[in-house]
Amino acid sequence: MQTSVMSIKMNISHGSSPMRYLTFISTLFLVSCSWFGGSDEDEDDFVAETSEELLYESAQTSLRSGNYDLGIRKLQRLEARFPFGRYAEQAQLEVVYAYFMSSDLDTAESACDRFIRLHPQHPNADYAYFMKGLISFSYNRGTFDRLLGGEESRRDMTHIRQAFLNFSEFLIKFPQSDYATDAWHRMVYLRNVLAQSEVDIASYYIGRKAYVAAANRARTVVEDYSQSEAVPDALAIIVEANYRLGLESAADDALQILALNYPDYRGFDDAGNLVLEETIENRHRSWVNVMTFGLLDRPDIPPPIQIRQASRS
Repeated sequence: MQTSVMSIKMNISHGSSPMRYLTFISTLFLVSCSWFGGSDEDEDDFVAETSEELLYESAQTSLRSGNYDLGIRKLQRLEARFPFGRYAEQAQLEVVYAYFMSSDLDTAESACDRFIRLHPQHPNADYAYFMKGLISFSYNRGTFDRLLGGEESRRDMTHIRQAFLNFSEFLIKFPQSDYATDAWHRMVYLRNVLAQSEVDIASYYIGRKAYVAAANRARTVVEDYSQSEAVPDALAIIVEANYRLGLESAADDALQILALNYPDYRGFDDAGNLVLEETIENRHRSWVNVMTFGLLDRPDIPPPIQIRQASRS
């Protein structure tokens, strides 16, 4: 930099015009800005002239540093400039990851579908199928849910069901994949979430005295999610719904199954009876009780119902 300044002084002393001097200074300033203040656009211009391998490595650097937007642009440029090159198909896969990490789930899913459509027999097609499940799995999980957790069963189940189906398809197609164990564990989790969602809905119907609807929802859990953790609660709901409908035989059948398979279920008392706690709805509470959050003017709560198993001859 000192040499540049010295040469400028020499030119002035030999009679260079002020306008030429200012032009040189402006050029020098722009060059120095490109050296020390390069932006993403500058880097884009730089990689535009590089080879396929250097462009791929540059994209990897951007992805590793967490600059996913720039990494996506580089991967897209690589595929556009070298559509039949060594890294073109790999770039199509890695752009799925980049979109996923940048939380652009819709575009990530479209990129998965595109790769599967173009390369159904690709040796890494399992990754695209796995990512489809992972993307659906992530749809309803916002930033606060990821950090603080949340009740999955209270969310919209559309994407949860789709994730379960996507992982199921993946395991059928690629049972020996490196991602198979991860997918299986996620399916177990999703199965429990779906089953618990049905139990939550059935419990709501119990509270609304819609006992037929409650029994049907609970039966779905027993039949479709028989390995889930929600089965004992579902059986208890079937018992209660049928009991309140006056269907004692159906209630006892469900109670026998519950007692046989889940003898330690929390709803049983020491004598082996299923205890149903009565609930009080807001319409049965006084305004004083509501305003004091239940501290004053408490309504009388009916005693719990104890359902005994019928003796079998």
